[in-house]
Amino acid sequence: MSRWPIGVFASLDAGLGVKLEVAQELGVPTIQLHAPSRAVRTERHAENFLMRLASMKITLTAVFGGFEGESYADIPTTSRTVGLVPPETRAARVAEVKEIADFAKLLGCPVVALHLGFIPHDAAAGLYREVVDVTRDLCDHCRANGQSLHLETGQETADDLLRFIADVRRDNLFINFDPANMILYGTGNPIQALWKVGPYVRSVHCKDGRWAANPGQEWGQEVPLGHGDVGFETYLRTLAAIGYTGPLTIEREIPQQPERQKAEVGHAVRLLEGLKAKLA
Repeated sequence: MSRWPIGVFASLDAGLGVKLEVAQELGVPTIQLHAPSRAVRTERHAENFLMRLASMKITLTAVFGGFEGESYADIPTTSRTVGLVPPETRAARVAEVKEIADFAKLLGCPVVALHLGFIPHDAAAGLYREVVDVTRDLCDHCRANGQSLHLETGQETADDLLRFIADVRRDNLFINFDPANMILYGTGNPIQALWKVGPYVRSVHCKDGRWAANPGQEWGQEVPLGHGDVGFETYLRTLAAIGYTGPLTIEREIPQQPERQKAEVGHAVRLLEGLKAKLA
């Protein structure tokens, strides 16, 4: 596969992604998949899904975990509900991520990814150590499946994320870099962050956003690709400089407006194809 194949974030029955049919219509060769509901995570469904992908000539590059009860309504709510950091939901969610990893194995997919949640800033805190331990456990489960675990950027600064990865000490722990999330969460300039975390970047999202008036205290605004503050020509040039050649996976989080979502993903495909040609 050539450098930077275009991808989209896709969904079967849940989540923020486009339907497979949209990916096919847009002619993209790769997808990341939002993990389907537990009832669909069976060997029979995996076989059927793989046949659909083969007929569409689409390659699956990552399976993303997500959980009931997560809310991105605002930054405090996200901190309280998202990922594996909240103690009250952690055990059930860890078990579910392992089930998702096992389903990804049925799909022959070597990458499992997720939002870990807001990792505590204080590395001496008990909660921080708990999150380190649970991430080690997940990495070990993925390793047994021949998989790597990718943490999506957003809730941490580049420096905090690097410290966390170093503390986990697992060589199958990497980063799914989302430049817009750095802006939306107010955690740092995405290009500067990409230079810092580059050695760990194994998958990326192409999503755009605008800074909030008070970054880190209130949400930034997600916007169509090319209409925000990321700067995608600079983004792709930086990806080239750090040696990243993998898929450019478009994510546009407006599933409640499927026609608009499809149109804006199509616009993103054309924008990225133009930039690829320019930088070839």
